[in-house]
Amino acid sequence: MIYFDNSATTAIYPLALDTYVKTSQRIMGNPSSLHDLGTQANRLLQQARKQIAELLDVQANEIFFTSGGTEGDNWILKGTAIAKREYGNHIIISSVEHPAVRRTAEQLEELGFEVSIAPVDRSGFVEVDKLAALIRPETILVSVMGVNNEMGAIQPIAAISEVLEKYPTIHFHVDAVQAIGKVDQTKWLTPRVDFAAFSAHKFHGPRGVGFIYWKAGKKLAPLLNGGGQESGQRATTENLPAIVAMSRALRIHLEKKAERPNHTAIIRQYLKEALLSYDKVTVFSGDENFAPHILTFGIKEIRGEVLVHALEEKQIFVSTTSACSSRKKVDSSTLHAMHVPHDVATTAVRVSLDEANTMAEAEQFMVIFNHLYEKFSKIN
Repeated sequence: MIYFDNSATTAIYPLALDTYVKTSQRIMGNPSSLHDLGTQANRLLQQARKQIAELLDVQANEIFFTSGGTEGDNWILKGTAIAKREYGNHIIISSVEHPAVRRTAEQLEELGFEVSIAPVDRSGFVEVDKLAALIRPETILVSVMGVNNEMGAIQPIAAISEVLEKYPTIHFHVDAVQAIGKVDQTKWLTPRVDFAAFSAHKFHGPRGVGFIYWKAGKKLAPLLNGGGQESGQRATTENLPAIVAMSRALRIHLEKKAERPNHTAIIRQYLKEALLSYDKVTVFSGDENFAPHILTFGIKEIRGEVLVHALEEKQIFVSTTSACSSRKKVDSSTLHAMHVPHDVATTAVRVSLDEANTMAEAEQFMVIFNHLYEKFSKIN
């Protein structure tokens, strides 16, 4: 099996899974309980929080645990809308945001908020000057992803941060789900960024757990109300085994990235050059300012899902441009925003790499791809 779908989800690290199992077995207390078992559980919870904060070089009181990236995005957008409604009702997002941001913004529109869409250029990068032109006195939030999950474009967060320096009261949120451990942190967590959302299963942690970065001093209303967990900001008993396993997975992931910083970039470049040698192949992902783990391409007149299933028959697993939309057969919103013609956009397939992938796998992928390409050519 060759697994090239790491942007959809990653396999949990064995050490993180071991941490999950041991924590489940040994730490039975509720972190909110006053007795010793609760104190033991809470101590472990705070240790995990501190470790994640140290890995991101932020404060422990700026880390809040969630069920994943989707909840994090929902919380930040809706929490900002509720907390800052008296100051304004205008939100700006980019045209290439993940559905967790895009659909949340649409729901806020239904509730009376105004949403503006910042366009991207033909390479998929947010046009900073056009975003700046959308800012109004009533703007309360700007939300732009760090790395696009479909094309791999590293968005100009630093340049947007410079624009927003003039507007300190506007919340700046970055969906960093595809960025952490893949792209240098300085590119997506600038001092101007107020909020960021993360998901553990994108960096070999368990599913159903994540966290947000919430800059101290910024206002955000709770999304979940109840028992007062997470300093009263996110009610529900914390998923302690998953949180502890997530903190360990993040540490391992960042260590592996530091050991082999260019590993996925080398494999990606090999695949890109090999694919470009085929006349009917279009490579949508560029080189400069693109993440080293995502490569999106298509074969002319071959729908993406056809190629996905043909590769699957050979035990090679890739996806169409987004795992969240591929099963629904929804066309790539990013390619649409890039003004790629519909018939070309429907050919898109995404390869997403990880440090566990090898050059031998990439070479085998190209052997199989060549066979399928010839087969499709004969059919056409």
